[in-house]
Amino acid sequence: MITVSGVSKSFGGRTLFENVNVQFTPGKRYGLTGPNGAGKSTFMKILQGDEEPTSGTVSVPKKIGILRQDQFRYDNYRIIDTVLMGNPTLWAALEERERLYAEPNLTDEMGVRLGELEGIIADENGYVAEQQAAELLEGIGIPEVQHTNLMNSLPTDLKFRVLLAQALFGDPDALLLDEPTNYLDLQSIHWLEENLKAYNGTLIVISHDRHFLNSVCTHIADIDYETVIIYTGNYDEMVATKIQGREKIEAENREKQKKIAQLQDFVARFGAGTRSSQTQSRLKEIKRLEPTELKKSNIQRPYIRFEVKRPSGKEVATLKSLSKSYPQADGTTLHVIKNFSMTIGRDEKIAVIGNNGVGKTTLLSMIAGELKPDAGTVVLRPEVSMGYFPQDYKKGIKPGVTAFEWLQSFATDEGTEVLRGLLGRMLFSGESALKQTDTLSGGESARLIMAKLMLEQNNFLVMDEPTNHLDLESVSALADALERFKGTVIFVSHDRDLVSQVATRIIAMTSDGIADFAGTYDEYLDALESGKPSAKPKFLVA
Repeated sequence: MITVSGVSKSFGGRTLFENVNVQFTPGKRYGLTGPNGAGKSTFMKILQGDEEPTSGTVSVPKKIGILRQDQFRYDNYRIIDTVLMGNPTLWAALEERERLYAEPNLTDEMGVRLGELEGIIADENGYVAEQQAAELLEGIGIPEVQHTNLMNSLPTDLKFRVLLAQALFGDPDALLLDEPTNYLDLQSIHWLEENLKAYNGTLIVISHDRHFLNSVCTHIADIDYETVIIYTGNYDEMVATKIQGREKIEAENREKQKKIAQLQDFVARFGAGTRSSQTQSRLKEIKRLEPTELKKSNIQRPYIRFEVKRPSGKEVATLKSLSKSYPQADGTTLHVIKNFSMTIGRDEKIAVIGNNGVGKTTLLSMIAGELKPDAGTVVLRPEVSMGYFPQDYKKGIKPGVTAFEWLQSFATDEGTEVLRGLLGRMLFSGESALKQTDTLSGGESARLIMAKLMLEQNNFLVMDEPTNHLDLESVSALADALERFKGTVIFVSHDRDLVSQVATRIIAMTSDGIADFAGTYDEYLDALESGKPSAKPKFLVA
């Protein structure tokens, strides 16, 4: 069990949460939610012991699994050793035992210490630890022949899977995961969901993936109103309960205000007369009916709407015989895309899906003109106006200017009022519009790029992982905007709700080739499971 008692946290003059008293119990899986800036990661760091609260205390079990975010921290360690480090007590004992055995002359004291270490290793199930670590690695798709390789031999997504295995290793009593779906493809997310649903300890997880939270969580710990409120159920159930609860209190407050107004009218009319006893009873009633104080919610939803200045023609773009490869450190060549062709039609909503490293970003970068293909062509029709959202948002925003100045650099005849309005819709109100672009968070940068796309009113949007740094409210607003968009969009995303809601066509980059499917994501999954050859996606490249 994790117990939080009287915990408060403030930065400068801003309070994130105050006097929080909650318990997280074994067998329950909690999603820690709240908008960007609410304090989710700060609260998680306090639970992990990586940050001190302003006041209050936290009690956690002895064995706790923590997902570390630095994929490069373990580059010089073997893959299997990185997993074993998930049990610090065991790992320290193994390392010390190895050092002592390497001593040329063992003393009596060293011999006694070795005996103590063997006891610690036995208590921590150390004699089967490598077998358990190997099973976890096999489960996440890393074969046994690679287990003794160094971590730096793995691509980013596989490193992240190893860190997940590290957090899960050793049967921890509690598991703390901050954004575990980052860098994971759809297949890896499904693997993680199934493992977490089988976990019997106390799970606390932060995620901007609504589908993931709905699938995994039995409870939601929501940071709002400067506190943490526990709701039973998954994310969607929490939202419904939260809205209903606030609406009920607001309705009760309105009734109280109506009754108070009637009582105050009576007091004003008869307060100085002979009906003083009745007046006093009404004054007491007014005090009793004092409305419930509602703190302001910190949830903010941007208003995203992509307009089209002028429509495109029937065909938007033609990709013909595209190929792209990259030289590798060992002298070999990695062929990411080979001889790929497709036509993009007007009003299509195309989702590009596939495991990490298969070439999704490469494909969108070539379509956007940011990357030159080794062979083949990308032809945009004359009527096409393209807007691009890069995966690395820093490449898209000029440093050293304010958010307003950066947006203004793309204006034609739009005045200050229009630009301020766009920024306000994307939650840059007042002084926040004058923030330096160098200091913007990931979520703020993503919303600023979207403000630019709304300003330009393009008829063709190319978007590479636009949800990576957005909170749940912003992801939902983006999905609604793309669904209503009267133009064409091709996008990469690992957010299944976004893909399911928006896509009308799927380009699936697989180990068997690149498949083209005319239909929604749910229809695509049904086609894969049906086993009927006629229903399966057509391969453009095999």
